[in-house]
Amino acid sequence: MVECVPNISEGHDKKKIKEIVSVVEREGVKLLDVNSDAEHNRSVITFAGEPEAVLGVSFDLIKKASELIDMSVHKGEHPRMGAVDVCPFIPVAGVDMDDCVDLAHRLGKMLGEAGIPGYFYGYAAKKQERKILSSIRKGEYESLSEKLKKPEWKPDFGPTEFNSKFGAVAVGVRDFLIAYNVNLKSDDLKLANDIARIIRNSGDTRVLGAFKTVQATGVDTRDKGYIQVSMNLTDYKVDSMEVVFETIKRIAKLCDIEIHSTEVVGLTPKDIEKALEI
Repeated sequence: MVECVPNISEGHDKKKIKEIVSVVEREGVKLLDVNSDAEHNRSVITFAGEPEAVLGVSFDLIKKASELIDMSVHKGEHPRMGAVDVCPFIPVAGVDMDDCVDLAHRLGKMLGEAGIPGYFYGYAAKKQERKILSSIRKGEYESLSEKLKKPEWKPDFGPTEFNSKFGAVAVGVRDFLIAYNVNLKSDDLKLANDIARIIRNSGDTRVLGAFKTVQATGVDTRDKGYIQVSMNLTDYKVDSMEVVFETIKRIAKLCDIEIHSTEVVGLTPKDIEKALEI
């Protein structure tokens, strides 16, 4: 069994989201979760199943998203560079990382032949500098046109010309991660960004945060009455939810700010049930 978690750059239009998600419904694959966020303007889709079936669904989903989403008019708080921003494969049972890397590389070949450009990241990366997703996505969609002109950023698959409608996709292989947000009772967006810088691993060895397996950014959710530290815990066994939460809580307390709420996006491994009680 392989899990796949494509993130699409659409969090508002329920009709489009439903049409994209509909391609998941086929033999050998089970839809597990769909989480859409309007501020992020992003939907996280989780499905799992037999490797070949998952490969076929992931390709069809990306193709459908390329037809329905226009990145030239996209606005959202979450970092992104494409209509389908990321498409990671995660080994669940009876397969290993190498099996998933093979799936990722085959998907890249299929997408390239369909005219969709992108990069390999994580365990699927073919270049060390592309291993960390944030390095690939730096500058986001708005900088992609100029980025593609640089030889060092030639896509791993697909055309080198800028696709203004789709952008580019990152196809990867990773372990289970936890998408985790901590919301603070404040309207100071700079504070959220400062906390994110303190705790995250930037991918730059010259800038070391408190947690080497945490990716983080501040997100403007002030219309909801709070600001957000949005995170990916890429190895929750190294840097646990409990420790990350308590660290953010202590930093916020030093600034006389309280925690408003926390939220998990998508699914989590079963062994963190106690952490979800914090």
